[in-house]
Amino acid sequence: MLRRVNPREARRMMQRMGMSMDSIPEVTQVIVKTATKEIIIDEPEVAILNMQGQKMYQVLGGRVTEKAVAVEKKLSIPEEDIQLVAGQTGKSFEEAKKALEESGGDLAKAILLLQGK
Repeated sequence: MLRRVNPREARRMMQRMGMSMDSIPEVTQVIVKTATKEIIIDEPEVAILNMQGQKMYQVLGGRVTEKAVAVEKKLSIPEEDIQLVAGQTGKSFEEAKKALEESGGDLAKAILLLQGK
């Protein structure tokens, strides 16, 4: 036979084990962001379980939607490359940097691009 645990009894048991649980009122939305997507949970119930100094968040219910996130890859161009292109073409640091960004970091293409101007 399955025995139901009295909520008050459960709370006492949790206190003896160094645990406490509280709810966060009036939560309207929880957003979980990853590198490739966002998981959006509207109107959830959120509880915080505090166990020996560690906090765990429990998200229950709600309407779940997922959306893909566009991953923008930022090109990192070393300053030495910018100086080399600027020196080879006689152009400014900013012009050399822009040409390297346009050429995807390719030194030869950046030099040819600036020499053609």
